[in-house]
Amino acid sequence: MEYVKLGRTGLDVSRLCLGTMGFGSAERWIHKWVLEEDDSRPVIKHALDAGINFFDTANVYSIGRSEEIVGKALVDYANRDEIVLATKVHGTMHEGPNGGGLSRKAILAEAEASLRRLGTDYIDLYIIHRWDHTVPIEETMQALDDLVRSGKVRYLGASAMFAWQFLQAQHVAEVNGWTKFVSMQNHYNLLYREEEREMMPLLRELGVASTPYSPLAAGRLTRDWDADTERARTDQTAKSKYDSTEDTDRAIVEAVARIAKERGVERVHVALAWLLAKNPVISPIIGATRTSHIDGALGALDLELTADEIAALEAPYVPHRVVGALAPGESTLGAGARTR
Repeated sequence: MEYVKLGRTGLDVSRLCLGTMGFGSAERWIHKWVLEEDDSRPVIKHALDAGINFFDTANVYSIGRSEEIVGKALVDYANRDEIVLATKVHGTMHEGPNGGGLSRKAILAEAEASLRRLGTDYIDLYIIHRWDHTVPIEETMQALDDLVRSGKVRYLGASAMFAWQFLQAQHVAEVNGWTKFVSMQNHYNLLYREEEREMMPLLRELGVASTPYSPLAAGRLTRDWDADTERARTDQTAKSKYDSTEDTDRAIVEAVARIAKERGVERVHVALAWLLAKNPVISPIIGATRTSHIDGALGALDLELTADEIAALEAPYVPHRVVGALAPGESTLGAGARTR
């Protein structure tokens, strides 16, 4: 396994991050294909054995159950000092007032709850899952800074927002002497490249690491377009992201398949190798639910695409509607929510 620094920090993270939204409870989550604890633990153990030290979860995944499963497995299988554990805050954890969002009350309460579920006394990377249009960014950034100063959080990250919002948050932190974000977990893959317009250039300028989520477009980049899988049938979130541009997305998937065949590698290798070549991507978040998913992803670390292959993969792309960043009033992830 290769290890790289997380942006301009001294923190070493594996070149692949294991995303754990797929571990939890189908009864407590919007996705019914998630793995229960007994099936999740072998995948986590396999990731550790492969050298992956970077794990990403969120308080809202299965309304806390993912954190419980991940935390317990890492206690049993890993040396905590070697692990970089990330979790997120924002989604609705319960109905009624103050059930989610990025107020000081919500952030401090949810950080404590995440620590309990994870079975640890500190979080390596604490990420705001979305932008909260209802809370002044000054309140959010000061609360996050207080968590860092308390020792309960080591570094801060952000996810899924517009570039102007991310820059505003960084500016507020800088002028007040508060802790700034060191990473951006953004939606970025061969089927969704809108981040190349503003966010990726901004991250390069600021020295902030990109840790993309959905690097394989919910698996669409790794299988035939018409393949019949449980996730393909039931994942309405993925359908909402990609079905509206089906014709051009299909052409990209076919290009991935052609190049993989020509190079004698798996499609996942091609899709991830393209992403790993993009500055400042340092560790894509792979959502493995089988040990074979991890093995497949590892092969991408040894593949270097040619300029002609990259051009062929990128040529069919057309603009997509923005997915991830929330507009004011748009529904959020969490208890009763139906968006990712």
